[in-house]
Amino acid sequence: MPRPIQALIHTEALTHNLGRARAAAPDARVWAVVKANAYGHGIERVFQALRGADGFALLDLDEAQRLRSLDWRGPILLLEGTFEARDLELCSRLDLWHAVHREAQIDWLAAHKTQLPHRVFLKLNSGMNRLGFTPQAFRSAWARLNALPQVDEISFMTHFSDADGPRGIERQLRCFEDATADLPGERTLSNSAATLRHAGGDARVRADWLRAGIMVYGSAPDFPEHDIAHWDLRPTMTLRSQLIAVQQLQPGDSVGYGSTFTAGQPMRIGVVACGYADGYPRHAGTGTPVLVEGVRTRTIGRVSMDMLAVDLTPVPGAQPGAEVTLWGRGPRGTVLAIDEVAHAAGTLGYELMCALAARVPVAVD
Repeated sequence: MPRPIQALIHTEALTHNLGRARAAAPDARVWAVVKANAYGHGIERVFQALRGADGFALLDLDEAQRLRSLDWRGPILLLEGTFEARDLELCSRLDLWHAVHREAQIDWLAAHKTQLPHRVFLKLNSGMNRLGFTPQAFRSAWARLNALPQVDEISFMTHFSDADGPRGIERQLRCFEDATADLPGERTLSNSAATLRHAGGDARVRADWLRAGIMVYGSAPDFPEHDIAHWDLRPTMTLRSQLIAVQQLQPGDSVGYGSTFTAGQPMRIGVVACGYADGYPRHAGTGTPVLVEGVRTRTIGRVSMDMLAVDLTPVPGAQPGAEVTLWGRGPRGTVLAIDEVAHAAGTLGYELMCALAARVPVAVD
């Protein structure tokens, strides 16, 4: 039989979570963000579940081509825009909307020969300091774009750096409003954190388009302050495996490489067919939550390439073949949110989703 590890993609949860973005701002349109191969879920696997979005936002031209091959004829937005001048040829052919965040991208547009002018999203660096024109250069960039016959409609975008925390968005929101004042065009500001925490009570934050990313995939953007239950989000990915061995430890026995865990009393442990070569975080230390037959317990010792160990004290009857939920949905309605696992490992749910290894079989339910 094949190795028992498997990932499951829950399509009804994807649809539900997309609906939560709509409910947070019913007067705005919603981009479903599917960058990084739909956050590791697979664009082809999530497409039907997210087809109710108003548009899809991503980074790669290859991913845009895959969406068009799935018969998506609606808007597709390249969040980082083009990377070289010849990318504009594919933008023309596939009817892609694209961000403009630096002068070279305007130069490429000015030299581009096209019969159909492009829809562009002029990006403001309102304080994130990754991409975008500074407030001082923003209007000059708009004037250049506005003068080009290659450009049809100019929309505006920015990205919040602290929507998930106490610093909030007001400083960047004021910067965006000042830079775009009196300029015609649609606006998109809100990522998942801004959508859930700020958009409901402020039309400026909702704007014309929301960018629903991590919330669509069942992760709370402001964990641990709030969990997915608080935001009524559902897990969209389950990683599950089985116990493949059981060991009886005596006081003083250690577990795994480096002997980082030593038993202080007699205990049973289980060995799970899952390791860092499957995408489970190697830096998840003793105490990372896990479910065995739906019962919450913990990992012990170091995660190795193909295996990890779990404490069977809460499930004394567990034997090889018992179901193990590394994250997501367990048996009998149990849930282990990916955010909890990521937090215990000192990372984010984003990373765990995107790190799912190619060797892990994936099924859609």
